[in-house]
Amino acid sequence: MRLLELNNHGEASLTNHLASDVPPYAILSHTWGEDDEEVTFQDLTQGVGKSKAGYGKIRFCGKQAVRDGLQYVWIDTCCIDKSSSSELAEALNSMFRWYCDAAQCYVYLSDVPCDSRWKSAFWKSRWFTRGWTLQELLAPRSVQFFSGEGKLLGDKDSLGQEVREITGIPIEAL
Repeated sequence: MRLLELNNHGEASLTNHLASDVPPYAILSHTWGEDDEEVTFQDLTQGVGKSKAGYGKIRFCGKQAVRDGLQYVWIDTCCIDKSSSSELAEALNSMFRWYCDAAQCYVYLSDVPCDSRWKSAFWKSRWFTRGWTLQELLAPRSVQFFSGEGKLLGDKDSLGQEVREITGIPIEAL
């Protein structure tokens, strides 16, 4: 597992591959944008990507993790070297455990505004249509939902009834 390490300002840099003794970390659950707008592992290793739209999610996740007292984050788009088929296979097979072991899971809902319309947008969010959502919702102990502007909307306890109605997953499973 490779993590992003944060400095005090929430700026991130890749760590070496950590096999054991993984420190507490936050994990980001999100929907991907256009391929050329997501920040990849290669972008980070080459020191580019800050101008891509997807970098806003990295910045959000880093700042929120720092607020929560965490120094490390994991984001699928940039922590996995997808050019390595063995690393990609390992990541896909390990992802449920990584979500389970995360200290915090931040669900970044890019299509949900933080204004008075957020509840109706929450119900229609693209995040709830993804196949990976189930493990990203159920595995972590702590799941917090954030608007596209990075404002906290609630967690899986406070929004449990809405999440149950949207997904059909019993509250007890959440």
